[in-house]
Amino acid sequence: MIAVIQRVKNASVISDGVPTGKTEQGLMLLLGIKRNDTESDALLLAEKISKLRIFSDGEGKMNLSVKDIGGEVLIVSNFTLCANYAHGNRPDYMDAEAPARASELYDYFVSAMRERVCHVGTGVFGADMEITMKADGPVTIVMDSQILKSKGNNICVSK
Repeated sequence: MIAVIQRVKNASVISDGVPTGKTEQGLMLLLGIKRNDTESDALLLAEKISKLRIFSDGEGKMNLSVKDIGGEVLIVSNFTLCANYAHGNRPDYMDAEAPARASELYDYFVSAMRERVCHVGTGVFGADMEITMKADGPVTIVMDSQILKSKGNNICVSK
């Protein structure tokens, strides 16, 4: 599972022409779900992202998490994060999870984030979406659950 995490002053998403989610100060997340991702990947990312210290404290040091500041999160599914661009100029998406399973895992991730953050908005899985955001910093981090697992991360992923 891959997440692109962007610190924002605000963000909103319109799905198939209908406003569906928004956030004020907090995080904008694009979430790509890869083949063989599981609920444990979703929990691992939700726990790590909710505690990620990328907001400034009183001394201007990035030392606070979205939870610490009472911030909000907007989550948008994005299968193109699973692109294989190594051959030619047209990427393939063979590493992306099948839509039915990806939708389940997306919903599971959203639920896990809602247990950790006060306000979570979303796009609509599989919809054509337009995102508007005002980046803060900008601060952008790409996080991959497979890398977290390979580092022997000891994050508690219980619900």
